[in-house]
Amino acid sequence: MEKSRQQHLLRWLRQQRLHGARSLRAASLFGFAGALVIIAQAWLLASLLQNLIVAQQPRGALLTDFILLLLCFALRAGLHYAREMAGYRAGVAIRRALRKQVLDKLNDLGPAWVQGKPAGSWATLLLEQIEEMQEYYARYLPQMSLAVFIPFAILIAIFPINWAAGLILLATAPLIPIFMAMVGMGAADANRRNFLALARLSGDFYDRLRGRETLRLFYRAAAEQQAIAESTTDFRQRTMEVLRLAFLSSAVLEFFASLAIAVVAVYFGFSYLGELNFGHYGTGVTLFAGFLALILAPEFFQPLRDLGTFYHAKAQAVGGADALDRFLNESPEIPASTSSLSVAFDTPLSLEAQDLVVMTAKGEALSQPLNFTLEANKRVALVGQSGAGKSALMNVLLGFLPYQGSLRVNGHELRDISRENWQQHLAWVGQNPHLPATTLRENLSLNSSMDEATLRSVLQQAGVDEFLARLPQGLDTSIGDGGMGLSVGQAQRVAVARALLKPAQLLLLDEPGSGLDSQSEQHVLRALNQAATQQTTLMITHQLHDLASWDEVWVMQSGQLVQQGQWQQLIAQDGPLRAMVQHRQQEIV
Repeated sequence: MEKSRQQHLLRWLRQQRLHGARSLRAASLFGFAGALVIIAQAWLLASLLQNLIVAQQPRGALLTDFILLLLCFALRAGLHYAREMAGYRAGVAIRRALRKQVLDKLNDLGPAWVQGKPAGSWATLLLEQIEEMQEYYARYLPQMSLAVFIPFAILIAIFPINWAAGLILLATAPLIPIFMAMVGMGAADANRRNFLALARLSGDFYDRLRGRETLRLFYRAAAEQQAIAESTTDFRQRTMEVLRLAFLSSAVLEFFASLAIAVVAVYFGFSYLGELNFGHYGTGVTLFAGFLALILAPEFFQPLRDLGTFYHAKAQAVGGADALDRFLNESPEIPASTSSLSVAFDTPLSLEAQDLVVMTAKGEALSQPLNFTLEANKRVALVGQSGAGKSALMNVLLGFLPYQGSLRVNGHELRDISRENWQQHLAWVGQNPHLPATTLRENLSLNSSMDEATLRSVLQQAGVDEFLARLPQGLDTSIGDGGMGLSVGQAQRVAVARALLKPAQLLLLDEPGSGLDSQSEQHVLRALNQAATQQTTLMITHQLHDLASWDEVWVMQSGQLVQQGQWQQLIAQDGPLRAMVQHRQQEIV
């Protein structure tokens, strides 16, 4: 990684401290207080040894010093615990803020952009890479200030007693951060490469897992298994490279710290033998001075050693920040709405498009110019082959993609209406049900009020009542993260019931029966057919056998609407719809 890039990432990481500034300050203050207790503890211990060994004072006369020493031990442990807890809270607050930034960005980009990336990479970004920053904020950042303050405070305590010992510590201290930085730069680069490999591995594995049936049909299972094995081997080797550099850093720190402490011990040893008669300001070397210096010497280097121990956390944080910063700054910016217009639509909506061209966030066209009118209370089925542009049109109506041309809702241009206000008037059911809340009742209401009679009617209409009795606590049953306690068909029925409970003026359906068994599909489609008569409805579907009752059928090909009209009218004439129906009949035969 380039030095300028690394410095930019470090500045970005430091800017995130604002989200946990109070806890970080508390961690540093607790560390400072602990340093003062360390000095007091060493002073008491050296004084006790001087009085017991040299002055030959009775132990009873030193009872107060013994009690103070025990209090120092207890206070030091308490301050260390408080510092760890404050650092942990700082890390949690900052990680929560970072996840919010990522999720807000994903929300702004919308599903049309998000679905184009491997799902495993999002899991790695939100979990692995942000999680790796915990140690950086909880321990490394507070330790940076402590690595300066604690040695400085110890030098202030030692220099008035023996300037030679203080000079030895002062001269050897810079060696540790110098070698730590030299090793750490390599560790940061290795860790960044490791994060990139993990993101690729997660995305590839998830995509292969989703397509395992297709791989099996085309006899590619063994080849993909070999590819996964090679990827995991590469990732393991990269991980071992990071660990090797971390162990090397620790070994360097231990070597120089041990060397410096040994020099201090040798100096006092020769001073007691009368060979080195300097450093004690002419008063003679004392047992108190020797014990104080030897007790504080390991404590002098301990903050630097701890900083070296936590230095790998900095390398991990830089690697994670690289991916986060690129995502937050290099993802396409969604153009801000020129108006935050809020419109209260109290009646079913009518849509009118003139030369509507669906665009990507980067400004690329996803469709040909579209012209259509979806009248209020009408039910329209949108059909077409995969890749025809149906989902792009749906994402425009949901407010997740920009467009050129005109798309008016009851006379109001859609781009002028704020997304939040617009989506309040929509009810949507897709192919994959999303149940984010904890209980079944919370997933149905989503913070909206509902009376019990309406709820029971909708549950029966959507077929939820068929399995509701089997749940241990009924509507208050905890269904787990993402509805894991329900089958796909049951979760889809809950999603349909949720859409029916919402007082919306436009109902958008994207293959709501896809992937369901025949019984669940019948419940879902029957409920939606009944609900579609109560508001304006647009449904994307590949099922052609039940469209005769719909008001209109639109056929889409290559990003343009090639047919619009009633089912009987379109099926009676040569065209794409008739060809699709004949093709389906041949497949069945």
